[in-house]
Amino acid sequence: MTKKAATREAILQQALALASQVGVSGLTIGSLAAASGLSKSGLFAHFGSKEALQLAVVLAAQQQFVAETVQPALALPRGMARLTALFDGWLVRMEQGRYPGGCPLLAAAYEFDDQPGAVREALVAGQRWQRDTLQRLLQQACDAGELAADCDVALLAFMLFGLVQSAHHDQQLLDSADGMALARRGFVRLMAMHQAG
Repeated sequence: MTKKAATREAILQQALALASQVGVSGLTIGSLAAASGLSKSGLFAHFGSKEALQLAVVLAAQQQFVAETVQPALALPRGMARLTALFDGWLVRMEQGRYPGGCPLLAAAYEFDDQPGAVREALVAGQRWQRDTLQRLLQQACDAGELAADCDVALLAFMLFGLVQSAHHDQQLLDSADGMALARRGFVRLMAMHQAG
């Protein structure tokens, strides 16, 4: 990694932490400069505009999620082991509190759900990819004979995604740790209801 790329990566990590607190829409070159102690002109040289900074933050958060949560799960055998690792990894990521204000991607999805532009398009693509990944892993569990062959993988993916969002909501808005345990119980119950049998 070049020095410029390393500097940009370090700036993006600071921007991610800030975005988790002020929202991706609240992230500006000026707010990042104030939080990081870097100059506006230096940040502008790296990103060029507020929207480019926000887009870079969304893409960086998506890449981190894939590297830290999805890829380790994909290293496991297809089926329930892989699906369980992905779901649990998602919750562990939130529990560990990597970002002071919670998951910037989940928060940004609400911020940008009705805002046209490149940031929304990146969020939509990322959220669809996450849901498609859940469906693919559910289908693999069906194909492996661990879940019923006739289970509705689209509905199950929708429900699992909803459990993750509910756990994040409980943790961040309600300041309740119960959401993580409830999400895990929900996962176990859903999988038991759809076990091959």
